[in-house]
Amino acid sequence: MKILSVIGTRPEAVKLSPVIKELVKEKNVQVSVLVTAQHREMLDEVLNVFNIIPNYDFDIMSHNQSPTDVFAQILTKIQSVFVETNPDWLLIQGDTTTVLASTIAATYAKIPVAHVEAGLRTYDHFNPFPEEINRVLTDHVSSIHFAPTKTARDALLKEGISHETIHVTGNTVIDALNEIIQHPAPALLNTIVNNVQDNKKIILVTSHRRENFGQPFQNIIQALVELSQYDDTHIIYPAHPNPNIQKPLREKVSNIDNISIIDPLDYITFTHLMKCSYLILTDSGGIQEEAPGLGIPVLVLRKITERTEAIDQGTAQIVGTNPKTIVDTTRTLIENPLAYDNMIKNINPFGDGNAAIRIAKILIQQQKK
Repeated sequence: MKILSVIGTRPEAVKLSPVIKELVKEKNVQVSVLVTAQHREMLDEVLNVFNIIPNYDFDIMSHNQSPTDVFAQILTKIQSVFVETNPDWLLIQGDTTTVLASTIAATYAKIPVAHVEAGLRTYDHFNPFPEEINRVLTDHVSSIHFAPTKTARDALLKEGISHETIHVTGNTVIDALNEIIQHPAPALLNTIVNNVQDNKKIILVTSHRRENFGQPFQNIIQALVELSQYDDTHIIYPAHPNPNIQKPLREKVSNIDNISIIDPLDYITFTHLMKCSYLILTDSGGIQEEAPGLGIPVLVLRKITERTEAIDQGTAQIVGTNPKTIVDTTRTLIENPLAYDNMIKNINPFGDGNAAIRIAKILIQQQKK
């Protein structure tokens, strides 16, 4: 069996690496890895951590690129890889433009698609954008759907996707997290946390989503400025390199003592920093899954989330981008131990760390049909 796995971004690398590592253990499975490098630097370090060596690299990242730019380049380039590898399956994960473009191209070439993390939905095409559009279209042309949860499975069934193609596996991010947290904390972590006074709780912040650019991000910054006025916390913000994030952030908060704006972190350091944090504010989808696995509450800086399991389980709470809501909810968790304990005692709803084994087994079984 020949499998072509396509990866465009750091989260895709994190979540597909455990599956690739399981598949390459099988003597009758040949795995080729293509990276589009939709995000370059943040992708490469994760591939290095998991010892994944790409067979093909499109290196398409460009300054301030649009989804259309990414989509067009992948469609143009991927056909030759299909011809060379002649895969039995295309293996993709998530909802990036890399995922949709490679899926459409594979479908045109009559190559079946196996979609890891199928079935996530907000039912709003522009939140998140373009991810909601990407994943809906991807699911409807995929041949196998690896749903991380029963909620994701139910979403697929409601859209008329056959139950015979859907497998509830858990989320591979928990597999990756369990592996990464075993690595020793890098020295960089000590450099970061040593800047925080011992009596202060760390609030870790990330925000990079396209739909938060502009006024929503200005609102998030306003909330951080207000939170910085309290002496019992220290905010650490590894800032995404996108100029839509960097410019307004550094203009407003770079001179505030208890806000540390730092460069993006490698995956191992960031995972250990999550573990050191008291609370996380984020618009990231992956962190909504990872933080509960470490017992850290998450406040979601979005109007809506496709990870509704975290909200239902109580490990995460949506606060949107309204400054007052962000500040009030954060302060409640700082000042009210019962409210905090109610969030951290809940069980992570995203799996047991064996999703990759299940996915690899199901894919291998396709060879016998």
